Amino acid sequence: MINAKRRHMLTLAALLVSVSFSPSTVFAEGKAIAGIVFQQDQYFRGIQIGMKKAADAAGDELLASNSESKIEKEAQLIDTYIARGVNSIVVAPLSADASVPALKKARDAGITVVTYGTSVKGDIAQATVTSSDRDIGIGTGQAATEFLKKLGNGKKVKIGTLAFKALLPEQSNARVEGFLSVVSDQVDIVTQQDAWLAEKALAVASDMLTANPDIQVIYSANEGGTIGAVQAVKKAGLEGKVFVFGTDGSEQLANMLLDKDNVLQATTAQQPLEVGKQAIEVAQNLLAGKTVETKINVPVLPLTRANTEGVAAFKEGLKALK
Repeated sequence: MINAKRRHMLTLAALLVSVSFSPSTVFAEGKAIAGIVFQQDQYFRGIQIGMKKAADAAGDELLASNSESKIEKEAQLIDTYIARGVNSIVVAPLSADASVPALKKARDAGITVVTYGTSVKGDIAQATVTSSDRDIGIGTGQAATEFLKKLGNGKKVKIGTLAFKALLPEQSNARVEGFLSVVSDQVDIVTQQDAWLAEKALAVASDMLTANPDIQVIYSANEGGTIGAVQAVKKAGLEGKVFVFGTDGSEQLANMLLDKDNVLQATTAQQPLEVGKQAIEVAQNLLAGKTVETKINVPVLPLTRANTEGVAAFKEGLKALK
């Protein structure tokens, strides 16, 4: 029987094979920076492209990997990078608490740690690059106010929300609370559910609409939830009766804003290329001994059905992510 230590060593060995590393001789020419994402979608693709551009510009080596939303894999990747002797780890940690031990080991090993998108408790991260999740919710809320005023015609609008509390509670809550902070006096919350992947969100939103036929608006706190909510409204044949306000930016969401079905009304996008770029640049500055801002905020970008030119420009910009 393989004991726990032996299993751990085998896991590390497997990761060393699966993670793409260049020969260590390359490290001597520049810094080795590990860039960890936690899922593969258009947003994180943009993060990775932004990271690579910043690394390439400085002659540094970017070692890219994906924790696949698994805290144990995140820890294993960090262990692997520590063993490999990277100079910096740039990561979107999965948990403010559970991600701390692995990142603390990296800091104790003399590795610079920069977080983006999310962060961890304490002073483990030397800098964090993010877009305010509350601002993301506020952006969509501000886009919704005039629409809700007309839709309610003097009455509160019945809404349901889709969040991702089970995945990232702090981030999810900040987005939902940001949205509600703007529209609270205009809405009556009928139900709040959790669903962040499109297929699951389609099912949850469909059940939500069946159980609550008085719902007029669905707000979703992420891309998958927004897509699923739009699909649920269309599946139920409720175009023109139920409207969706969402979060994040992608080609699919841009197309939904431009679609004549009039379901998705607004969403608030992040700027992943800029987040990835600035995350690497701050790591480079730390490695160079420079003083940096510990919290760097990248502005968010509201997109609305009313501004088709802005949506089209955003869609054109997404070509850089392909």
